[in-house]
Amino acid sequence: MPKSQRQASKRKPETFGYVRVSTKEQNIDRQIIALEPYAIPQENIFVDEKSGKDFDRPKYKRLLRKLRAGDLLYIKSIDRLGRDYGEIIEQWRHITREKGVDIKVLDMPMLDTTYCKDLLGTFISDLVLQVLSFSAQLERENILQRQAEGIAAAKAKGVAFGRRVVTIPEDFEDIYRRWRNKELSNEQAAALCGFSVRTLYTLTAERRAREGL
Repeated sequence: MPKSQRQASKRKPETFGYVRVSTKEQNIDRQIIALEPYAIPQENIFVDEKSGKDFDRPKYKRLLRKLRAGDLLYIKSIDRLGRDYGEIIEQWRHITREKGVDIKVLDMPMLDTTYCKDLLGTFISDLVLQVLSFSAQLERENILQRQAEGIAAAKAKGVAFGRRVVTIPEDFEDIYRRWRNKELSNEQAAALCGFSVRTLYTLTAERRAREGL
């Protein structure tokens, strides 16, 4: 037996969890709570705030580097792994067959490579995986289509998209100077300029950056 395999056989298998949301605004709590019964070490739970369109995700890549033969990976549902049919199938094969790592999909008990490792069990698991992967990609395509249709409908009604143009008042320099000298509060300065405090923060931050402050 090669030395690397002897060392791997002596290593105690670890459990891991993978969580993914598409944006920072989405809540990861539901997925984290689902992983709690499995006593996964906190440092072994990897969270990405990235789209599922591909696997170019920093935490997922780090997870792959840590996985070793005999480890067990938990995910809440197959669409948390990804939403591209071909890439889901490829990543599943890479993890389970090339790395020798088991996967449990909590929302789909049939996608559990620790169970029924015989030929029939593998066939059923692969079949379910293909169906769910196809559904995950189809849902993503439907979401993109609905977004495109919604934007087109809004534009047809005259709704403008993009960053709102901010009109800078003629006396902004004086207001800015008084604000810097703390003669005006944030709210007072924003009101004199005719825009929100948030916009004031953005403009003054840009101004201070140009001034090197």
